[in-house]
Amino acid sequence: MEENKMGVMPVNKLLISMSLPMIISMLVQAMYNIVDSIFVAQISENALTAVSLAFPLQNLMIAFAGGTAVGVNALLSRSLGEKNQHHVNQTAVNSIFIFLITALIFMVGGLTLSNVFFNVQTNNAEIVTAGTQYSMIVVGGSIGLFCQFLFERLLQATGRTLHTMVTQGLGAIINIILDPIFIFGLFGMPKMGVAGAALATITGQIIACLLAIIFNLKFNHDIHFNFKGFKPNFQIIKQIYSVGIPSIIMQSIGSIMTFGMNTILITFSTTATAVFGVYFKLQSFVFMPVFGLNNGMIPIIAYNLGAKQKERMFDTIKLAMIYATGMMVIGVIAFESIPQVLLSFFNASEAMIKIGTPALRIIAIHFLMAGYSIVCSAVFQAVGKGTYSLLTSLIRQLFVLLPCAYLLSLLGNIDLIWLCFPIAELASATTSTILFQKIKKHINAI
Repeated sequence: MEENKMGVMPVNKLLISMSLPMIISMLVQAMYNIVDSIFVAQISENALTAVSLAFPLQNLMIAFAGGTAVGVNALLSRSLGEKNQHHVNQTAVNSIFIFLITALIFMVGGLTLSNVFFNVQTNNAEIVTAGTQYSMIVVGGSIGLFCQFLFERLLQATGRTLHTMVTQGLGAIINIILDPIFIFGLFGMPKMGVAGAALATITGQIIACLLAIIFNLKFNHDIHFNFKGFKPNFQIIKQIYSVGIPSIIMQSIGSIMTFGMNTILITFSTTATAVFGVYFKLQSFVFMPVFGLNNGMIPIIAYNLGAKQKERMFDTIKLAMIYATGMMVIGVIAFESIPQVLLSFFNASEAMIKIGTPALRIIAIHFLMAGYSIVCSAVFQAVGKGTYSLLTSLIRQLFVLLPCAYLLSLLGNIDLIWLCFPIAELASATTSTILFQKIKKHINAI
């Protein structure tokens, strides 16, 4: 039997080969996020604020799509390993069914509740109107996002990661190309403003989705899509969600955090909310590569745990820590040395520069601790301790960050609010260290 590369390839080479495609994919996604907001910022600061306030809704969709996809992947991979073709096919068609139902729920919610969502956050009529337009299109047209997630994960589960990279990259590139055309009315198109940004987003998602479907039908011979006589198999659906729901909860934390921070910041000014939105876009360029590194690291650690090769496990963790720290150092240098330049990409007003410069510098303090905590979280997932990852995420984004932000806001100085990020990250890193020591004992006992 041929030896698996997870157990024999030099660890550094293995980690790079496993992580690099995911890092590139994540960087493309981060670039799209940043470019999208840069174009919106050219309309007005209120337009940027509207899109920033809409972010929790978009993140919630991604949480449900991504979390459910984790459950689909787990069940599909297990069925493939068991060589149970019937169960593989049933898992695939039932996953399509639940993704379509979930998309339908979000689409109805987006079309009927978007206005309520924005009125809860602000009484600025321009922001409410722009935000409602944007969300009704992005959430109301979310069928592309949900189907793209599903069919890309079906490709991933069967080892066709290159096809996934192509669909993700194409969707992002189409979005970037269409943004200025739809927003500013180039090449004879009507000038659509914020609505144009939303339309560019769902167009990119739908095209990526269609390409992912084509790739599955043409190249994914491990799955046979047969809907003849289809009836929902609630046992399979239950198995998908038994794994998917914890992941949905974990990914939804970000939506709650951003909604909470927006609610606190908007009591100071809409500019403060715009600054937070810009920060979130910029930090994705720092954090996304680390998440890509994690995606490559998890299967290596999991495999070598099963193979009882603890030296390879510790070598992988050590290298991941070094690479994650290096990525975060670059982020810290950029945020500390050129915050005004970073903000200027988003057509920042003088007020935005005044609030944003100290904001970026203060928040960046937590990057190094965050890199460490994120790698620890991946280790917890790899060894089957997902509850540890959930706990550290809850501490970082909810239990400490939001109460701390609220208490600091009572002092009336907006610059102090940003301190909630390093404070929350310190609490999360401390917890991660304690839990990591427990994991180390478990590994050493192998």
